[in-house]
Amino acid sequence: MPTPVILDCDPGHDDVFAIWLAAGHPEIDLRAITTVGGNGRLDQTTYNARVAAHVAGIAGVPISPGAAGPLLRRLSTAGSIHGENALGGPELPVPSVAADPRGAIDLIRDTLDTADQQVTIVATGPLTNIALFARTYPDRLSRVREIVWMGGSTGRGNVTPYAEFNSWLDPEAAAIVLDAGPPFTMIGLNVTHQALVTHDVLARVDAVGNRTAAFGVELLNFFNSTYETDQGMPDAPLHDPVAVALVAAPGVVTTARTRLDIELHGTETAGATSVDLLNTLGRAPNASVGTGIDAGRFWDMVEDAIRALS
Repeated sequence: MPTPVILDCDPGHDDVFAIWLAAGHPEIDLRAITTVGGNGRLDQTTYNARVAAHVAGIAGVPISPGAAGPLLRRLSTAGSIHGENALGGPELPVPSVAADPRGAIDLIRDTLDTADQQVTIVATGPLTNIALFARTYPDRLSRVREIVWMGGSTGRGNVTPYAEFNSWLDPEAAAIVLDAGPPFTMIGLNVTHQALVTHDVLARVDAVGNRTAAFGVELLNFFNSTYETDQGMPDAPLHDPVAVALVAAPGVVTTARTRLDIELHGTETAGATSVDLLNTLGRAPNASVGTGIDAGRFWDMVEDAIRALS
């Protein structure tokens, strides 16, 4: 039976591919999409989620905006990577998919309440919406099977030397969600940097030949160009779909059960994820953390999902 999923995201190029993988993979039942300020402003990320659904012919999945910015900090978007509209590259169509009138927090609540089994939350942006949900409806957390988050790293960061963007933007939210109760899995840069958009990957996506693939190639070409300029990586890592892939096919990403803490106060380390893989602190494990990926299988999944869409 497919796993019911709520996808909380901040599209963003890689978030679009996360939406497509969640909608196109047979082992995932995508129930709702919620958006948050992150890679772009909330109005942009919500619009871009609607564009992703429109292009791929995804119907019947409500899309609802949530938090415009972090709990305590100022929003700082990722224009140097994702462009001024958070989805640079192709000309964006006017989406036929409307935003749901409910806010993200209430959409998450309603999705959990109407599901006949526990629901997995996959979050591919800052965890602001999920933290607000945990604080607003703590009685509903038992209906969450697990929370899988693309964020953090077992090593270095990408927006500061120590912090990954999603964790750095709202570390307070990440700390709240980590302690909220449902099982928590972190998929960090150490894993996603093993899933690179090479020339072979671009050729495979292009060869699918449908509207989704054509739009996706434009996204990936832009993403590669900004990653080369900003990060010195000519082949960009496609971060967010890796979190979806773990849910769709658990063997594609390897994880370790370990201790995870979120740094909140360091002058140079705010947002850093402290992953104690060697148990040097002797603290009880509280999370699963991604350690590796079968990149070939991952790209097979992405290609197959795009092929299943419009």
